[in-house]
Amino acid sequence: MSPIDVKSPKHCEEKGFKVENLFPKKKLFFCFSTISLSILSFIFLLYLTLHPTKPNFTLREADIYQLNLSGPRQLLNSSIQLTLVSKNPNKKVGIYYDELQVFASYKGQQITLHTSLPPFYQGHEDSNFLSALLIGNGLPVDPYFGYEVQRDQSVGKLIMNLKGSGRLRWKVGTWVSGKYRFNVDCVAIMPFGSSLPSAPLSFRQGAQCSTTL
Repeated sequence: MSPIDVKSPKHCEEKGFKVENLFPKKKLFFCFSTISLSILSFIFLLYLTLHPTKPNFTLREADIYQLNLSGPRQLLNSSIQLTLVSKNPNKKVGIYYDELQVFASYKGQQITLHTSLPPFYQGHEDSNFLSALLIGNGLPVDPYFGYEVQRDQSVGKLIMNLKGSGRLRWKVGTWVSGKYRFNVDCVAIMPFGSSLPSAPLSFRQGAQCSTTL
């Protein structure tokens, strides 16, 4: 059996080998990881404790002033005024609305351009009225669009979707979250018959909108 030759660190250094002490670096890395994990855990627990509820949107009223086809290509011209009510149901969480765009659609077709609303902050359990004028000039639509409108008129009602999309941030004390995308979908059912005036078609019943986050 061959003898085992054990060299001391000092002996290795005398032979030209460099011995580094890795314990301080490992200790520093461990401390940094522990602090980072603690901060992330605190934020996660804070989020779970407060559990922000998504905002509520209500369609208060809507008026269609123009919805007709023109020209040989049958392009759509539209003009729609709407009022939404946005409510923050949270008691301890504020909401920053950084982006919010609204538009109208009919039978799955977009019938106005996007209209951007100005950014705003919504405090705890606050409500805000949001008004927008939606316009569409010379928009291409499917060939059956005019037929669908005439059919709704014969039935006596017109069903239109008013939609919104944007980004929001939660605010808890001085802490502000990252941005979250949300979508809003409101349904307006308007009386629409041959005996009614051609404009405007109005919606005044109020309707709860669906919100996805």
